[in-house]
Amino acid sequence: MRSSCALVGVSLLGVLSCSPSSGDTVPPPASQKQQPESTEHGAPGIGDADFPLDGNGGYDVAHYGLKLAYDPARKHLDGTATIQAVAKQRLAAFNLDLAGLDVESVEIDGKPATFSRSGDELTLTPATPIDDKARFTAAIEYSGKPKPVEDSSNLGTYGFIPTDDGAFVTCEPNGAKTWFPANDHPADKARFDFEITVPKGLVALANGEMTRQPVTSGEKTTYTWSEKHPMVTYLATMTLGKFDMRQGKTASGIVNLAAVDPRFRSSLENLYTWSGKITDYWSTVFGPYPFSSTGGVVDNFSAGYALENQTKPMYGGFDPDEAIIAHELAHQWFGNSLSIKRWSDLWLNEGFATYAEWLWSEHTGRESADAIFQGYFARAASHPMWAYPPGKARPKDLFNESVYTRGGMTVHALREAIGDPAFFKLLKEWTAQNRYRNVTTSQFMALAEKVSGKQLDSLFDAWLFTAKKPAAN
Repeated sequence: MRSSCALVGVSLLGVLSCSPSSGDTVPPPASQKQQPESTEHGAPGIGDADFPLDGNGGYDVAHYGLKLAYDPARKHLDGTATIQAVAKQRLAAFNLDLAGLDVESVEIDGKPATFSRSGDELTLTPATPIDDKARFTAAIEYSGKPKPVEDSSNLGTYGFIPTDDGAFVTCEPNGAKTWFPANDHPADKARFDFEITVPKGLVALANGEMTRQPVTSGEKTTYTWSEKHPMVTYLATMTLGKFDMRQGKTASGIVNLAAVDPRFRSSLENLYTWSGKITDYWSTVFGPYPFSSTGGVVDNFSAGYALENQTKPMYGGFDPDEAIIAHELAHQWFGNSLSIKRWSDLWLNEGFATYAEWLWSEHTGRESADAIFQGYFARAASHPMWAYPPGKARPKDLFNESVYTRGGMTVHALREAIGDPAFFKLLKEWTAQNRYRNVTTSQFMALAEKVSGKQLDSLFDAWLFTAKKPAAN
C-alpha cells in the first residue's frame, strides 16, 4: 500500500497484499465541488485538485503538540492537540481535518472558541478574527474510538488501526485526521512533540527521539518523543504495543532504534543492523542523513505493507528484507526531507525509493540497476504499466505499479542519458537544495538540465507523461 510498498520481486509481491496495482482501469474521480466560503475563511482545502478537501489554505502550521492517552481494552483515545500556526490571510474562521472523534472544547490564543463539524472538517471560529501573518495557537480537546480509513481502491486501510495490544499507525495519504486534528496534506510540514500515555507494560513509539525516560505512575506509563525536523502529517505515528527493542548508533554515529513485536523477535538483529548500514550508505549517495535518528519497527498487525514514517519506518506483519529496508530508508530523503507539494507528483517519492532498491542491489553485487531496468523494459507495449504515465499520479490509484516501477525506470533513463558523474551530483544537489522543503517535478527537471547541461524535455515527456511505452535508447 502506501507510497512505501517496495517492489522487490514477484514472490514478495504475492505476499504483500498492499502491492502497487498494475492496472490502469481506475479513472480519476471528478473533482468534488466546494461550497463558497467567506474570504475571511481559510479555503476548505489546501489547493490540491486531486484531494480538494484535504488541508486548509489559510494558515501554515509550525508545530503540533500532541498529548494522548490510549486504552487498548476500550479502544479509547483521549487527546489534546496544541497547534501553533501562522495565518496566511485574515481568518474569521478556519478548518482542520478530523475524522470521527468527539471534540469537547477549543481555545484559540487561550480564549474559548466556537466550533462546528461537517464530515471530516472541523471548523474553528475564534472570538475575534486572526490578522494576516499573525501567529496563533489553537488547543483542541477531543476523545473517542479512532477508526482507520477503509478505502475500496488501492489506498486500502490506513490511519489509526487498533490492534489487540495497542495500535498500528500508518497514515499515508491522509489518515492523520483519524487520530489528531491536522492540516492533513504534505504541503504543510511542521515539527511535532508527543506525550503518550498507555497501560503499564506497553511501549508507545513516535517520531524522532525520546526526550526523557518513560515515567510510570500507578498502572500507566507516559512516553515523550520529539521530532524537531519538519514532517508531513501522514508520516506521524503513535504505534503502541509490546515491543522488544535495541538502540545504539550506526557506524557514522546516527542514533539507531529497532523495535519488533515479540512474534518477530528473531528479526530484531537484522532490522537493527541493516537499518544502520543502509542509512550510512545512503548518506554517501544522497547526501547527509537529514534527521537525528534512524531504525525501524515491525508490528504484528498484518498490514501487508511498509510505510516510511519519519525516522521509524513501519513494517506491518512481516520480516523486512534488505530491499524493503533500502526502499523505506531512501524515503527519508525522497518523501520525508523532500516532500511533494501535490499528490500528482508522487513519483518523486516512489520512483526514487524504487530506484534506491536497484542501487542497493548494484552496491551489494547482485543485479545491476541496468539489468533490473532491462528486465522491466522487456515488458510488451500492451502491459498496463505503459498506459499509466507516472508523472501525474491518479488520486484513486496513487500506488499504481507505474508510479513505482516506471518512476524508477525514469530515474535510470536519466542516469543513462547524463552519465554517472552528473547523475550522482544531481542527487546530492537535489537533496541539499531542497532539504526539509516541498518539491515539484518541474523543479527536478529544471535542476537535471542545469546540472547536466542537456535539454531533457523529450526524455521526461516520454517517461513521465506519455501513455505508451517509451522508445528504446
